[in-house]
Amino acid sequence: MQIFRGGRLEGVMPHLRSRHNFRLPERILARTGRSAACPSTGATYFVLMRIMKPFAAFAILSLLCLMGPAQAASKTFDTDKVRVEATVIASGLDHPWALAFLPDGDVLVTERSGRMRILSHGKLSAPIAGVPEVAAYGQGGLMDVAISPHYATDQLIFFTFSRPGKGGSGTAAARAKLVRDGGKARLEEVRVIYSMKEKTASPLQFGSRLVFAPDGTLFITTGDRGDAERAQDMQDSAGAILRVEPDGSVPPDNPYAKGGKALPIIWSKGHRNIQGAAYDPLTRGLIVTEHGARGGDEVNRPQAGKNYGWPVISYGRNYSGTRIGIGTAAPGYEQPLYYWDPSIAPSGLAIYEGDMFPEWKNDLLVGALKYRLVARLPRDARGRITGEERLFAGAFGRIRDVRVAPDGSIWLLTDEDDGEIVRLSRAR
Repeated sequence: MQIFRGGRLEGVMPHLRSRHNFRLPERILARTGRSAACPSTGATYFVLMRIMKPFAAFAILSLLCLMGPAQAASKTFDTDKVRVEATVIASGLDHPWALAFLPDGDVLVTERSGRMRILSHGKLSAPIAGVPEVAAYGQGGLMDVAISPHYATDQLIFFTFSRPGKGGSGTAAARAKLVRDGGKARLEEVRVIYSMKEKTASPLQFGSRLVFAPDGTLFITTGDRGDAERAQDMQDSAGAILRVEPDGSVPPDNPYAKGGKALPIIWSKGHRNIQGAAYDPLTRGLIVTEHGARGGDEVNRPQAGKNYGWPVISYGRNYSGTRIGIGTAAPGYEQPLYYWDPSIAPSGLAIYEGDMFPEWKNDLLVGALKYRLVARLPRDARGRITGEERLFAGAFGRIRDVRVAPDGSIWLLTDEDDGEIVRLSRAR
């Protein structure tokens, strides 16, 4: 018999063998997805049993419930400037995509399969009711989540998802009121505030990050959906950064607010697939990270009405090895602040403004799917990137999201079948 807790092997009892699967009665364990939870302690287990006598396993799992959850495992890592302690505080998530901190200290977490859950006091809730249908295939599904700047009074949350429709799916953004009633939560008054008009069957490149600016407007990133030319079509919202009011209306100071040659919601174009975005207090603007093809991942500071080149210029190459576009630079197209070749597959971006790691003040923290690491990009007083330090390579999994908590700790999400939430704190 093998016993897993929170996706981690707790013990092996090889003398208990049989071809029979064992399922505990509901009064001891309540099934939750692929794991089982003890109702008295909240400890979660995934149990694989081959036993001769079912009552033996029954007794063992009953004992585990009585013992309660073990302390979360932690590791320490030495970096250039500080020693970091990493603690897995939750696991068993199905390809988690984003997290957001609620004012009461709880955490919203999205799973690409279409579930949204709340982490409260180290325990994951049941899925929140009322999430709209998502097209959960390929890179699509339920993606980013953000809290209204006025959450204390409006209880609104915002989220992105691949919205199904005629022809396939496309990136969409919605808002809803989060209602919490005892131990249950649901979404009410769900309203789609943006939906990509042209839907395709492509499983690729949805973008989907959300960032609120200090003026209350909302940035939404989109990918080119696997069709590079869409990123240069000014009448198409794919391959772009969009800027809207919280109700989905167009801010009057958008660069194309009057329409004409471009969609009014467009802020910038020429982006392949932005999966990292954050507002930067240092430069008072948006910072994004975006996927290249074979190389050419970029950090950009998108400006109103500017074009960032994809697929006309790129520092990467096609997966076939051929050149992309006309080269790495051309008039009318902006250059990146920084780029990677080979690619690291950047997803998730935080700008460190907390107190726990003062050594990293104003640094960019970029999650990487490909090398399973966090890239720390230090900057000077003008916001220019001055180097790169690669942290935690291979220690956790594919890093999908990076966020800074109110206490200054750094939280990571791993995009895996058994996805984890990892908290980084200063080691003692």
